[in-house]
Amino acid sequence: MRISEISVYRIELPLTEGRYAWSEGKHVDVFDSTVVRLDTDAGISGWGEACPLGPAYLPAFADGARAGIRTLAPALLGQDPTQLGVINELMDRALKGHPYAKSALDMACWDLLGKHAGLPCVDLLGGRFGSRVALYRAISQDTPERMAARVAAYREEGYRRFQLKAGGAVSDDIERIRAAHSELEPGDILVADANTGWNRDQAIQVIRGVRDLDVYIEQPCPTYAECLSVRRHCELPFVLDECMVDMESLARAHADLATDVVNLKISRFGGLTRAARARDFCVAMGTPMTIEDSWGGDIVTAAIAHLAHSTPERFRFTATDFNSYVSVSFAAGAPRRENGTMAASAAPGLGVEPNLDALGEAVLFFGQPVR
Repeated sequence: MRISEISVYRIELPLTEGRYAWSEGKHVDVFDSTVVRLDTDAGISGWGEACPLGPAYLPAFADGARAGIRTLAPALLGQDPTQLGVINELMDRALKGHPYAKSALDMACWDLLGKHAGLPCVDLLGGRFGSRVALYRAISQDTPERMAARVAAYREEGYRRFQLKAGGAVSDDIERIRAAHSELEPGDILVADANTGWNRDQAIQVIRGVRDLDVYIEQPCPTYAECLSVRRHCELPFVLDECMVDMESLARAHADLATDVVNLKISRFGGLTRAARARDFCVAMGTPMTIEDSWGGDIVTAAIAHLAHSTPERFRFTATDFNSYVSVSFAAGAPRRENGTMAASAAPGLGVEPNLDALGEAVLFFGQPVR
């Protein structure tokens, strides 16, 4: 089986709440997602997706994903998509860095591998642990009262894990955390996620202001060194996210006892192949994980579901269903939230069938039609 065509689509994903806001006043109203389709000479198609959280969150942006794919695609035409190591090596030779641009292509190769084998990706990634995957709900930054109200509302929908967007003024963030915590019930989990928005002194002040609460502190500062310094002043459980970018950063965090939980974003690692390696390293080191991505729609959510569902439950801190945050659905078979949980599809590959009418015309095309 060889890749004969690569088609690239752009789709806008408006937020159901109107706006997603996090630290330092950053926000997104509509997500710009890139969807790829790999066609093969065997008549099988594979699908992938990459969706950066705007241009000011990580070193990734939507137009950059498509520009990267434009550079990568010629190197993949004629290649066997089931040879995942070879595919990733070819992409690294064609384009240094830019893992988010490679993620959708790698994801589509996993979809093809599963369809070729007649197996869901969850089986190929290690097998299905448990019947469902518990999800967290991100609470967009707002006033303490509105954020607390959203926690209460999402509890009614079945969520029991909440990621509160902090990273503002110290006094405001302490109020936000306390207000949200007041809505919790036994067994609920609250994470105060600064998304790199605090200085070290601010982070320590906030931690001291909420140290009587059962709350996790996530990625308080931009750099690993700053986060490690805060960690050494923190009695609360600690999560690292944005500075966890590759195997080296994971190994360093483990050696330094820098965190209790890590967030693995599929596109941050360059796709499912390397995210799965990172997942397996964390399992070997005994570190629980949040399995997620920067953002996305139906295909990204499917990939998250397969990687999370194939993660042993004791190391699966939580995961996310990004397609429930947006008002546009473009693929049948994508996971759907049920009482704060989701499950990976049992269909071959990722288990999704995109709607070409919803995607519209391809914005990029490479290769020749299959005859």
